[in-house]
Amino acid sequence: MASKSQVSYGERAQQHPHPLARKLFEIAESKKTNVVVSADLTTSKGLLDIADKLGPYIAVLKTHIDIIDDYQYSVVEELKALAAKHNFLIFEDRKFVDIGNTVQKQYHGGALQISSWAHIVNCTMLPGEGIVQALTQTTEGDNFPHKDDRALLILATMTSKGSLATGEYTKLSVECARKYSRFVIGFVASRTLGDIETKTAVLDNEDFVMFTTGVNIASKGDKLGQQYQTPKSAVETGADFIIAGRGIYAVPDPVETAKQYREEGWNAYLSRIGKA
Repeated sequence: MASKSQVSYGERAQQHPHPLARKLFEIAESKKTNVVVSADLTTSKGLLDIADKLGPYIAVLKTHIDIIDDYQYSVVEELKALAAKHNFLIFEDRKFVDIGNTVQKQYHGGALQISSWAHIVNCTMLPGEGIVQALTQTTEGDNFPHKDDRALLILATMTSKGSLATGEYTKLSVECARKYSRFVIGFVASRTLGDIETKTAVLDNEDFVMFTTGVNIASKGDKLGQQYQTPKSAVETGADFIIAGRGIYAVPDPVETAKQYREEGWNAYLSRIGKA
């Protein structure tokens, strides 16, 4: 996989083959932020309040919409309005993990109607290639209105202690990303994956976006096996976008903390591309 780590977001926005990835890099460049807030709030008001407060300082808001205790579809309509107001993308962290027929219904139907509002979704490779194939096919149907504004991330590695997302699993993640690059824009991963060779050759102008979870300025981990790294260390190891949750929203002053993450993450990015 060709490395883009020393290329600016602005340049990648001009060159990337996927329209949503281009939009993502344009947002990062214009707002000078590579922060993704994992807004794991359990009430509609909590989610919308944090989206409104932190929206100016982030590139992406990551949701777990199925943990909202008082969920109604109106909450995602309000969330879409906030995304437009503050210019951020919405990433529903659904981690699809089922047979193709089922994930198509989960993504494009059901109570959550995820495809109608989430710019980005993700999946695991446990079911095999069929899950990526099925999700890709869903966005290519004649009745799908958001083709250029939706994309998939593959969960290639995890930050939890003892994770099994290694070896052949990670290799399959890269293989499917290359094979279905018309929908897959990158990975959720804790390291760059450029050393992995697959049956599918490196693509022309290949540029998979790397999101890294488990970013926390103040903590090294929690009691449930989560392992953290700092914004600086995450970007230095290849992260294009850093995902932080409790370290931002569960503190006395989330806004000032989000600004701190933005500054540290952006400075690390500038250093990586030689513009610090």
